[in-house]
Amino acid sequence: MAAAAAGAALLLLWPATASAEGEGRRLHTLFSVECGDYFDWQAVGLLHSLRKARQPGGVTRLLSCGPDQLPSYRGLRIGHTLQVPSYSRHPRTGDWYPAINKPAGVVHWLKHSVEANNVDWVVILDADQIVRGPIIPWELGAEKGKPVAAYYGYLKGCDNILAQLHTAHPEFCDKVGGILAMHIEDLRALAPQWLSKTEEVRQDKSHWSTNITGDIYGMGWISEMYGYSFGAAEVGLRHKINDDIMIYPGYTPRIGIEPLILHYGLPFKVGNWSFSKLEHHEDGIAYDCNRLFPPPPFPREVEMLESDPNVKRGLYLSIECINTLNEGLVLHHASVGCPKPQWSKYLSFLKSRRFSELTKPKNWNGQLVENRKTVQHVPSLKEDNKRPKIHTLFSTECTPYFDWQTVGLMHSLRVSRQPGNITRLLSCSDEDLKNYKGHDLAPTHYVPSMNRHPLTGDWYPAINKPAAVLHWISHVQTDAEFIVILDADMIMRGPITPWEYGAKLGSPVSTPYEYLIGCDNILAKIHTRNPSACDKVGGVIIMHIDDLRRFAMLWLHKSEEVRADKAHYATNITGDIYASGWISEMYGYSFAAAELNLRHIIRRDILIYPGYVPVPEVNYKVFHYGLRFGVGNWSFDKADWRNADVVNTCWAKFPEPPDPSTIMKEDQGTWERDLLSIECGRALNKALYWHHKRRSCPRPSPVDGISSKLETVTTSSNFEGGNAKNSNANRLKSHIDLAKMKAVKRVAAIVSPVHRARRLARSSRIWIVAVWAASVAAFLLVISMFFTDRRRSVSRSRVSRSQKAHI
Repeated sequence: MAAAAAGAALLLLWPATASAEGEGRRLHTLFSVECGDYFDWQAVGLLHSLRKARQPGGVTRLLSCGPDQLPSYRGLRIGHTLQVPSYSRHPRTGDWYPAINKPAGVVHWLKHSVEANNVDWVVILDADQIVRGPIIPWELGAEKGKPVAAYYGYLKGCDNILAQLHTAHPEFCDKVGGILAMHIEDLRALAPQWLSKTEEVRQDKSHWSTNITGDIYGMGWISEMYGYSFGAAEVGLRHKINDDIMIYPGYTPRIGIEPLILHYGLPFKVGNWSFSKLEHHEDGIAYDCNRLFPPPPFPREVEMLESDPNVKRGLYLSIECINTLNEGLVLHHASVGCPKPQWSKYLSFLKSRRFSELTKPKNWNGQLVENRKTVQHVPSLKEDNKRPKIHTLFSTECTPYFDWQTVGLMHSLRVSRQPGNITRLLSCSDEDLKNYKGHDLAPTHYVPSMNRHPLTGDWYPAINKPAAVLHWISHVQTDAEFIVILDADMIMRGPITPWEYGAKLGSPVSTPYEYLIGCDNILAKIHTRNPSACDKVGGVIIMHIDDLRRFAMLWLHKSEEVRADKAHYATNITGDIYASGWISEMYGYSFAAAELNLRHIIRRDILIYPGYVPVPEVNYKVFHYGLRFGVGNWSFDKADWRNADVVNTCWAKFPEPPDPSTIMKEDQGTWERDLLSIECGRALNKALYWHHKRRSCPRPSPVDGISSKLETVTTSSNFEGGNAKNSNANRLKSHIDLAKMKAVKRVAAIVSPVHRARRLARSSRIWIVAVWAASVAAFLLVISMFFTDRRRSVSRSRVSRSQKAHI
């Protein structure tokens, strides 16, 4: 045991000594951290992965630590470390900006490290990364004057006034970050400019806004990234940019590509398990003997979660990230003298040959990057009648209200067999995310919440939709040619495809929103240069990816602009019956599209609101249940269920709509309207049923009121097959839910009294029978009482006569 611990200690404390062979190919790897528990566990994971990946050359941790922090700091022995002065609080301006420590640390290393004088190539990484194979600059295509980097598409400032202000060569500005592989002489020229430009951009508060920087918070937090891009442009470095080298866990890699770096900077999940580094900000896990991060599902469990082989490969990358991080923690704990941990199935797996095989070093299998930019946004070819790829997006917030809508939409998307990938854009604050339970409801891209606007303080949750789309298009690499954008309060009845409706580049498809009268009056004239191009559309959007890239930022900007224009909130100008600016986001969409002269193909046969009379023989693809609708005494309004947690309460559901056979066929239009309303209500309950079944909720008893008809509902094979088995966490959850079977009644109590009355009077026929039965029972009771009283009277009379006779 002592020998093993000593071996582990040597691995963790010594720098890697392997060197790349060949003249001029001495390599060194750098990463920057601050002195605290948060960066220590990240450093343990990164250092372990670099050794496991057999990264050649030395590795140096650049530790930014203030004099007041050093006495209590516990991590000085983690890896080969160079202490550098902390710039978290800028020594000259007093600005608190820890991200500047990265360029400041590199400058310090170049000036004061002996290693810097004995290397030819440098790889710079972030601490929150796991390396899967050796990162060798020349194998990636790096040359002197041409570094290799990953693509950071959200750095919009390279295309606008920000670059024009902060570099003499804005045309050289590259949107890069994540991994930097360059020649040492390039780094020597770049590093001072990197630091200087970071300070410069950080001080330029007048240009921090989201529409200029792409920083969704508008707080100058990504100034260091711009400092790098502007500094590189200043010294004439032209990057070879590749999207395949690095991937965020939770995303799907391109077919045939093995990413070399897993960058776990964003939350991600696999099934019911999830991980977010922000949840471990103050976590001393590096010093808590034998404590690890919650284990992800085992590979055999992942095998059952997903049928698509490439999506499944993305899930394997996610669990590999955390498993490698935990493996590093196991070795680190042993190196500091922790007792041998108790045996567990998970620890046995980490030490198994199977895990060793799964995580053996990956060699770069991508092509050398010869062009300035190699981006994954490659439209699918239409040769051999191949259809273009589609990706469907919908925006939500992390609340129970949006969770049940998500359950409904996701189930309907599966049943409708909508082609392509589907992503939920989840707008959530850091605080709300800590307590959020719905990570497993849909494939999710996490987005900072803009409910409260970071600049104006305006409370306007609807702006999360354009903000989320912008965040996704800036952070996610996709090979989809068309994007379908939906709202959460929708039920799909069939697939929505661009080829069916004629969408093409420059011509999106959407559905009519006639109440957007601002397209015809002064509102459009104020907010777009092309008011004649303003289309009254919304709800369902099918847009080419290239149009969306140009459009997304403008959509957000115009939404902010219209929202700020309170002088024109009036109903007669906007059509908003509340005159509160609530539909500003919809006008933001129409005005942004008009600005770019995107002329919509408006289709009235895609979407219908339940409760509206359908056009005869039209097969609508989408129910949009944004308004109250009903049939007879039954009705449904999504607003009544704003605070009801029907997703996390086993077998909770909405009031059942009436049976279609009970609907009177007064006229064809009304009858078809009611049938569609019933279909929508039933679809929501079917989605909830399958959700509860997937969670392994205990079988409902008759008192729970779950219709046996739901037992016979069929759904798509990938939904059933992909969730045939559940994790132990799900089983534990089901036991908790078993102890709370009465929670369904509590959920029902949330509904308004009107809804409760409607629920009690679901069937008029049952009510009539009940009244008739009660009347008959009352009549029989009265007759019974009458005859009983009559018999008693007769009996008393006889007794009286008998007594008189004896007297």
